[in-house]
Amino acid sequence: MNGPPEDVPKSMASNNTWDVIAATCAGTLIQWYDFYIFGSLATIIAIHFFPPGNEVTALLGAFATFAAGFISRPIGAVIFGRLGDIAGRKYAFTSSLLIMGASTTLMGLLPTYQQVGVLAPLALSLLRLLQGLAMGGEYGGAVVYVAEFSPDGKRGFYTSFVQGTATMGLLVSLGIVLVTRLLLGEDSFKAWGWRVPFLLSVVLVAFGYFARRKMLESPVFEKIKAAGKISSSPFRDVLFNTNNRKRVLLALFGVVAGQAVIWYTGHFYALYYLQTILKVDFVVASFVMAVALLLATPLYVLFGALSDKYGRLNLMATGMILGAFSYYPIYLAMDHYATLSPQLLTSTAHRPFYFFMILLVFIQILFVTMVYGPLAAFLVELFPPSIRYTALSLPYHVGNGIFGGLVPIIGAVLTTSTGNHLAGIAYPIAVALISALIGVLFVSEKKVKDKSHI
Repeated sequence: MNGPPEDVPKSMASNNTWDVIAATCAGTLIQWYDFYIFGSLATIIAIHFFPPGNEVTALLGAFATFAAGFISRPIGAVIFGRLGDIAGRKYAFTSSLLIMGASTTLMGLLPTYQQVGVLAPLALSLLRLLQGLAMGGEYGGAVVYVAEFSPDGKRGFYTSFVQGTATMGLLVSLGIVLVTRLLLGEDSFKAWGWRVPFLLSVVLVAFGYFARRKMLESPVFEKIKAAGKISSSPFRDVLFNTNNRKRVLLALFGVVAGQAVIWYTGHFYALYYLQTILKVDFVVASFVMAVALLLATPLYVLFGALSDKYGRLNLMATGMILGAFSYYPIYLAMDHYATLSPQLLTSTAHRPFYFFMILLVFIQILFVTMVYGPLAAFLVELFPPSIRYTALSLPYHVGNGIFGGLVPIIGAVLTTSTGNHLAGIAYPIAVALISALIGVLFVSEKKVKDKSHI
C-alpha cells in the first residue's frame, strides 16, 4: 500500500516538502475539527442527549462523553501505530481520516434523548469512542510523515505546522458554530442547527481524503522497508524493550502530561469557564476564544523554529512552568472584568471587556504554543524509525487522552464539590509543575543531525 494508489499516477504525486505539509495539514486540521466540534457544542449537547431536569448533571454527562474520546485515543494509537509501522505512514493516517469523518457525520444524525431515551447518550458515546480511535491514528502518522520529509536542522520548524492544526481545528469549529448560530438565530440553532457543523464533516473529509491520495510514502519508511528492517510487532518492541519503554515513560510523564494540561486548560477549560462559571453569552465567549486562537496560532511555527536552534525540552518546560504560575492570577483577572461589568456579558459592544478577555485567553494559548510547537519534533527524534509511529503515538495519546482530556470534567467536579469556582485550575497547575520537574531532571533531548537516521 505504499506510494500513490493505482488510480493516481506517480507523476501526479509529490514529495516536495511544502506539498507534503499542505496535504498533511489539511487532513489533520479536518480531523481536529471533527474531534473538537463536540467540545465546542458541549453545553448544547448536554441539553439534547442527557436527562432533563438537572443542568449540572447533564453538563457533567456531556463532559464525560467528551472525555471518552480522549480515553480511546491510546487504543487507536496502538492499532494505527502498528499499521503505520508495518504497512506505511500514509496508509494508516488516511484510513483514520475516513473513520473520523464517518463518526462525526453520524453524530449530526443521531436522535435525541427526548426521542429515544438512554439510547441517545449510548450511541453518542460509541461514536465519540470511534472519534478517539481515529485521532489516535492521525497525529502520529501526520507528524512522522512530515518529519521524515523534512530537511536536517528544520524539523521543529516544519512539524510545527502540523502542531498548529490542532488549534486551527478548534478555531474552525468555533467559527462554523458561531456563523451557524448567527445565521439561524438562537432558538433554531439550539433546536436543530447544532447538527450542521457535524454534517459539514462529510464535505471536509472528502476534500482531505482526495488530497492525501496523491501523496507518496515517507522516504524513511521506504528505506527501512527496502532494508528489511520493518518491525513485525511494533507494540511488543516498544513495551518489552527496556530502552524504548523507558523513553515512552519519560516522554509521557516528563513532557506530554504537562503539555496536555496546558493545552486543554488554554483551549477548553477557558471556554468552559467563560460560558459556565462567568455566564458569558455563547456568542461572546466563542468570539473571545476565536480571536485569541487566531492571534496565537502563528506562534507554533515561531517556537518550533526556535526549538531547532535552542533545543526543544527547555522551551517546553518553560511553557509548563509559566502556565502553572500564571493560571491563578489569570483566572482572578477574568473574574475581575466579569464582575466589573455583569450587565455587559451579553453585549457585543463593550470593547474593554473584549480586549481584556481576549488578552487573558491569548496568554494561556501563548503557553500552549511554547509547549506544543516543539513537541512533534522532540517525539519523532526520540524513537527509531521501525517503531516510531507506535512509540510516539503511545505517550502522546495517553498523555493527552488521560491527563488532558480529563481537564474539563475534573475542573467541573472540583468546582462543584468545593464550591470554589477557582478550584478547577488546581489540577492543571499540579500536573504541569510535576511534569516539568520530571522532564528537567530525567529526560535527555536526543540530537539528530542526519535525516536518514531519524
